[in-house]
Formats: sequence, structure tokens, C-alpha cells
Amino acid sequence: MLSSAILWLLAGSILCLMELFLPTAFVAFMMGLSALVVALVMYIWPTMAFSLQVVLWLLLSTGAVFFTRRFLPPARVAKRMDSMEAKTLTAIPAGETGRVLYEGNSWRARCEDYVEEIAPNQKVYVVRREGNTLVVVPQYLVEG
Repeated sequence: MLSSAILWLLAGSILCLMELFLPTAFVAFMMGLSALVVALVMYIWPTMAFSLQVVLWLLLSTGAVFFTRRFLPPARVAKRMDSMEAKTLTAIPAGETGRVLYEGNSWRARCEDYVEEIAPNQKVYVVRREGNTLVVVPQYLVEG
């Protein structure tokens, strides 16, 4: 029969290797490192109850994930657009959202200028993306 330390060592190794094949933003890796620490504790104190081992692993994993998130830079989503032109499908009222056709798909959009209204079937330029909403400006503002 395998000892608890060997089982935690095996679980930790599997979790750390999982991060290579299934990127989980270091969550699986931190859980694996925590399991390796529990394996070390089990090597030093082999009579620890299994429930305490699990609680130790959970606390170490949660703490490691929480504290590493504070030190890692935030994930960056590519905001560069392939094309800059779009066409309004619906009117975009001032300060509200409407729909535009961008790269063959319908997107939610709002005007960069909160006082400007854009009529339907107008050419607009995409300035940036905020989540799943495109920020646009009308063609006549850009081209004068």
C-alpha cells in the first residue's frame, strides 16, 4: 500500500504537469505545489489524519492562488483590431448602445462621443473594444 506522502507527491506532480497541457492561469500549478508541500509534511509527520491533510492542502492551495494573483501582471486581451471600419445596423443614440456590422458579425457598439447620435447604415470607425462592446466614431468626424 502506498503511503500518504507518496500519494500527495503523485497528486502534486500530476497537477503541476497538467498546467503544461491545460493552462489554468497557474491554479493547477499552485494546487500541485501545495500537494507537494503536504507530501513533505507527511514525510515529517506521517501520523497526521487524512482530513487534516486535505484541510492543509486546501488552505495552502487557496492561499497560493490568492497571493500569486497579487504579484502576477493582469492578463491582457488583444485589443488590436484587424479592420477599423464598420457599418451601423441600428441607430446608436447619444450615450447608449446600438449594433454595428464589424468583420461580418453584429457587435454591440457605442459612440465615443456621448452627445453624438449615429444613424443606421452609416460608416463608422472602430476606436477600441471594451469587453464585447465596440467604441466607434462616425466617418464624418474623422474625415472632417
